[in-house]
Amino acid sequence: MSDAEVTAEVPLTPDPSDVLALSALLSADERALQQRIRDFTDQRIKPNIARWYDDAVFPLELAPELGELGVLGMHLEGYGCPGRSAVEYGLAAMELEAGDSGIRTFVSVQGSLAMTAIHKWGSEDQKQEWLPRMAAGEVIGCFALTEPTAGSDPSSMTTFARRDGTGDNAGWVLDGAKRWIGLASVAGVMVVWAQTDDGVRGFLVPAGMAGVTATPITQKLSMRASIQCDVVFDGVRLGPEAMLPAALGLRGPFTCLNEARYGIIWGAMGAARDSYEAALAYSQDRLQFGKPLAGYQLTQEKLVNMLLEIQKGTMLAFYLGRLKDEKKLRPEQISLGKLNNVREAIKIAREARSILGGNGITLDYSPLRHAANLESVRTYEGTDEVHMLVLGQHITGLGAFR
Repeated sequence: MSDAEVTAEVPLTPDPSDVLALSALLSADERALQQRIRDFTDQRIKPNIARWYDDAVFPLELAPELGELGVLGMHLEGYGCPGRSAVEYGLAAMELEAGDSGIRTFVSVQGSLAMTAIHKWGSEDQKQEWLPRMAAGEVIGCFALTEPTAGSDPSSMTTFARRDGTGDNAGWVLDGAKRWIGLASVAGVMVVWAQTDDGVRGFLVPAGMAGVTATPITQKLSMRASIQCDVVFDGVRLGPEAMLPAALGLRGPFTCLNEARYGIIWGAMGAARDSYEAALAYSQDRLQFGKPLAGYQLTQEKLVNMLLEIQKGTMLAFYLGRLKDEKKLRPEQISLGKLNNVREAIKIAREARSILGGNGITLDYSPLRHAANLESVRTYEGTDEVHMLVLGQHITGLGAFR
């Protein structure tokens, strides 16, 4: 084709965010679910998120709405949980994080962490008591694992639960501190991980227990439309029914973390896509030197590079989702997905902001908000370094964590 045959009148692809037509990989039901979550995000999150973010407020009124939407404990079966597939949960995570990472984080903490812990490791009584109300968004849960001095190394946790009494009726006394615990100050139940004389165990701590103090962390530069807390346990007395009976050792919390990490693989691509779409729309409307920004080669290079990574990252998420639905997904594959997609999403959000110029530092546009949020996403559920070491051990056979 000669240069003369290449004109500026080439029509846009029907979906400039999906040149590969990856949506064709979805079933009709999956596409319908994705559209339903996207509509919710467009109607309830995007019009309000700048205000929530600026005011550093998590909109508690969304909890029952998200329950009605069917995204709380979405992948779990029974007890009022939706029982949807891994791919469907991933699509929901992607669409919600296109609105804001903080909202997707709430869904993840509620379902992938707190509800999964109860569903997988809890007694029948614990499941019946908590899961239906949590699935409906009537009760908020939190997952207390990270400590002020034990972030990436939970084996070093110092929170301790000691036996209180003897025999089958012996309870527990819980002492210690946790940090960066999402939703702790508004939670109706905390899933708390603590050392015991028998190893790490999980406990359910209902709201209002004497000796529990949850203090929101303020002056954050990221995740402002979300809640993270410092939590102190000072002689908290729990009955024998508080312990999650099937959880023993770090396998308990790590199983839940892998559920959350899987959702992040999809969610990060939602934030990246929304950043790209904001930059694309702006570049087509914004005139500089007499023509739209989108008409300049440097701008097109940025947009194309963003699109490449979004399409690759979304394709990776699809593949891992299908593996998960086939019960073939392995931890190192989750680490690969989380490491790649969050790292690339941050680059995309930053590049998108550069196209917006000075306007991009305001909350009128989403990319810099996404970039700031993604710094938290990059840190929680395993930092880049942790996932690199997981993959490094997998490919070399040598552990390098210590």
